[in-house]
Amino acid sequence: MLVGVCDFPGSYAFPPAGYGGIERWLWAVAVGARAAGADVHLLGPGWLPELEAEWVRKPIRLEDVTAGSLAERDLEAAGYDLLIVGHEYPSLPAWVRTWSQLDCDVATFQHSPVFQHTESAFDGKLSRLYCYSPEMIERYAAHQPIPELAVHLGLNEEEPPAAKGRDLVWLGRVHEEKAPHLAVRAAQILGRRIRIVGPVFNEDYVRSHEKIFSADNVEWVGELGGPAKTAAIRDASVFVYTYERTYVEAGAAVFGESLRAGTPMAALTWREGTCAHAALCERTGVTTVVPPDADDETASQALAEAIERATVLDHSEVQAVGQHRFAPTRHFEAMAAR
Repeated sequence: MLVGVCDFPGSYAFPPAGYGGIERWLWAVAVGARAAGADVHLLGPGWLPELEAEWVRKPIRLEDVTAGSLAERDLEAAGYDLLIVGHEYPSLPAWVRTWSQLDCDVATFQHSPVFQHTESAFDGKLSRLYCYSPEMIERYAAHQPIPELAVHLGLNEEEPPAAKGRDLVWLGRVHEEKAPHLAVRAAQILGRRIRIVGPVFNEDYVRSHEKIFSADNVEWVGELGGPAKTAAIRDASVFVYTYERTYVEAGAAVFGESLRAGTPMAALTWREGTCAHAALCERTGVTTVVPPDADDETASQALAEAIERATVLDHSEVQAVGQHRFAPTRHFEAMAAR
């Protein structure tokens, strides 16, 4: 099987050094495809040039190809069986025009809870859409979505054997949509230290919760990538997951990242059927559902209880389950199967 993994214009490299969810997902699919025995072409100029030493890198994007051009003939001659692409592209006419000439499947994962696809973007066979959670399946029901847990990888993020860990960790983009202040407050309730890992996307949000974020139990780490990112997760006793009440998580990377590292999770949700419910089980984490009309203190109290329950989970078992459920090879094989 020949698989083309397509990049897209953006501010992050492929794969990114730290934050960058869709970019990390595309890299995970490429790694999984190769591990499954497929030949892989990295399509697009965004892929790191140094990858050419070990990968076939073709700096061309389908949406830039003109009909009848040499570039189009080269793509046709390659004989792709499957293209993996960001979720917008099966609804982009210029991209679809070129893809229609290649006689191959296309698969994508829905990483946005609001993007509107064209009516003809997916047929469930040649063109397939994958969604993480029951609530995402429901949102995109018109496009025949297939349930699947997304896997994300960065360069040099191989996980060493699990360790018991200490303190708590929260990882992601620091923004009101992700609500890390609830994780910090839950840690305060327990008298626990917590590390905040990730880039600040909204300074106003941080200032609005300055008293919580500047507390003595909080360590601001900033954005990490590679071994440092893996170590920040592995060295924690519990990974604390939060988001704000109306936000819909489309395909969170952190579940796979934490479980593969062997760190159990305590997740705060506001309804059933979320990514946390799809990703976690009683062996890997604790998910608490709080009514959305509850105040922040009530939510933080419930999250604190979930953290305490997650603390007793076995890190080695968490890692064994995580590395099976969030294996790049398994993920690719699921997406490659009609």
